[in-house]
Amino acid sequence: MRQSFRLAGFLMASLASLGSSFAADFTVDQVRAALAKSSLEHPADFTGKDLSDLDLSNVDFKRANLAGANLFASKLVGANLSGANLAGATLNSAWLMATNFRGANLSKCSILGPVVLGGQVKERPNFAGANLSGARIIADFPATDFSGANLAGARMQVEIKNQGMGQMRNELTGANFSGANLADADLGRAVMNFTNLINADLRGAKLFAVNLSGADLTGADVTGADFTEANLAGTLLKGSKGMAHAKGLDKAKNWDQ
Repeated sequence: MRQSFRLAGFLMASLASLGSSFAADFTVDQVRAALAKSSLEHPADFTGKDLSDLDLSNVDFKRANLAGANLFASKLVGANLSGANLAGATLNSAWLMATNFRGANLSKCSILGPVVLGGQVKERPNFAGANLSGARIIADFPATDFSGANLAGARMQVEIKNQGMGQMRNELTGANFSGANLADADLGRAVMNFTNLINADLRGAKLFAVNLSGADLTGADVTGADFTEANLAGTLLKGSKGMAHAKGLDKAKNWDQ
């Protein structure tokens, strides 16, 4: 929990200029009213709208169109965004406890420093089957469900040259990426120990200095993946595909284990 607060706090100032304007385009009541009039066949349209700083906890968005919407610092605790269109949306510093993004379109969205409190799995957001291709993500998402999600080309790399002690991390310990598409994703410096990557597509993935200790890559396709400086202590690679064409294994840590 302290890590979530630290990450969110560190990012808040730098993200403010990318997030909230002086006032959202809707009040909470107006959002609820628009959704009440909508249906799964005729979803509400919030395309490009500013919904920043709103408390939208437990709201059912009924597959609403939120493409390009600004949800900076909005509280989406327990909200149902399954199947919603959030392509290009801003979710920086949003509160995402128990938020349901199952099957949502989050392509090219920005999720930087979201607030995710609590230590129970049920309090984690759910990204199973979601489209996160090309998304920019720096978040504290341990034990989070990304099974079957599309993260092709996702930008999750962390640069530490301008950080105090390098505290910005993608914390993905114990997360579930089984069957996920991580082709060409940049996961540089992510913490992914004991992560489930069974049958994941890691072709061309950048895994520079990623902590994969104890991770399970059984059946994963690592063709062209770059393991330079990755920690492979106790990593399960049985049945992994394309190992002969993976890169940087000679520079990986604990490869002999």
